[in-house]
Amino acid sequence: MVIEVSEKLSNRVLDPMERISEILFGLIMVLTYTSTLSVITADRIQIRTMLIGALGCNLAWGIIDAGMYLMARVHERGRNILLLRTARAATNSDAARRVIADALPPLLAFQLPEEQLEQMRQKLRQLPEPPIRPVLTKTDYVGAAAVCLLVFLSTFPVALPFIFVGDARLALRVSNVIAIVMLFLCGYLFAGYAGLRPLATGFLSVAIGGALVVVAIALGG
Repeated sequence: MVIEVSEKLSNRVLDPMERISEILFGLIMVLTYTSTLSVITADRIQIRTMLIGALGCNLAWGIIDAGMYLMARVHERGRNILLLRTARAATNSDAARRVIADALPPLLAFQLPEEQLEQMRQKLRQLPEPPIRPVLTKTDYVGAAAVCLLVFLSTFPVALPFIFVGDARLALRVSNVIAIVMLFLCGYLFAGYAGLRPLATGFLSVAIGGALVVVAIALGG
């Protein structure tokens, strides 16, 4: 049962928190470029170079993040296989139930009576033999592609003003407004899944995002 639930969750292409995280990551990356643009000395060549750099950087990090996503999926499936084997190989039912309880969220494991843990143990014993090693599925590769696209595409709303607005100063202001709105929306949506206050979390997301951009620029990012 524990394995089945975990597999169903991992079969989602991306859960809402993963989507929000990837968009935030892409936003912070592109802001490290746009925030260093000098509106006083900026010309079309400088802006074009900045846009190419921002797009290329986010594409590169999107590919890296997609690779890390696949590694996480391999780890998750491998852990499930080890969990199933450990529960089955336990010398007694008490040891098996402890293995199952340790794999559950602490709050849930604390509330479950021994009878339900025993039912889970029996369900695990009835499952077919797991594969020898974790194997990635088509859904995993689709999820990795989605991660890469989210990081890459989050660049465009912030970069578009530099393409369509001729005045570099105005383009930077519009770009900053778009970035602030996107950071706020990410925080607002995050609050809905974390049980926090939406407005406060939205403003906090803007503040944290801005602070991270400043740190990245200061460290040469």
